[in-house]
Amino acid sequence: MTQKTNSECNISKSLEESVVLALDGSDTELFPFLPYILQDLWEFGADPEIIIDLVRKHADNYSDLKILDLGCGKAAVSIKLAKELNCKCFGIEAIDEFIQFANNKAKEYGVDHLCNFEVNDIRGIISEFSQFDVIILGAIGPVFGDYSSTLKILSKCLNRNGMIIIDDSYIEDDSDYTHPLIQKKESILQQINETGMLLVDEVTIPKEEIKSSDDYIFTHLRRRCIELIDKHPNKRQLFNNYIKKQEEENDILETKVVSSTFVIKKKQE
Repeated sequence: MTQKTNSECNISKSLEESVVLALDGSDTELFPFLPYILQDLWEFGADPEIIIDLVRKHADNYSDLKILDLGCGKAAVSIKLAKELNCKCFGIEAIDEFIQFANNKAKEYGVDHLCNFEVNDIRGIISEFSQFDVIILGAIGPVFGDYSSTLKILSKCLNRNGMIIIDDSYIEDDSDYTHPLIQKKESILQQINETGMLLVDEVTIPKEEIKSSDDYIFTHLRRRCIELIDKHPNKRQLFNNYIKKQEEENDILETKVVSSTFVIKKKQE
């Protein structure tokens, strides 16, 4: 679950479908159980330290930054950015329990005056935003369609010198592996270029780090799913299928694709 392999979440999907898919599930019946399954985890998406380092590298005047964190989960990235850089962060997430957790965590870190979190569907609210310095899609994939569609939408919310940070996975161009939801890097770069934008930086995550994170997350996730099977024996197949799906996703992430964080900016004329 460190990086999502669902690179093309379809904008036509329901909110529940989109969220479950982003969290490596396949059955919307799982949606109300996600807070329980993920209750032990704060960081289960993008690596906050990688994103902090990239913002430090590609921005300045940190305390003036206005950051939009789309599909923020429990807001580990936003909260740690605010703590480190004293910047303002606005996060949007579809699961109410995640936002409650994020608000409490922001208070714990002493950055609640810098962070604002909201429960909403990012696809329906995105047109209301503008002039952000940084927009983050942290391990949820381009939820507005492919990279081309996503960048066209997000670029309208970005200031002239701003950046979009996307945490995702891709297939190496010379690989024979195929997946219906994962693109080759060549295709991603072509789409970025077609939108008048430029990939200015990329950080790839070593396989051993991915495996370590996956193992940690899976241990907690599996334990909570087993507890839910005891509580809801009639839904045994639902939770067993989710465990199996996580194992399959982890194998893909650890052996078949490249997990990466992109920094994308508008081309300057």
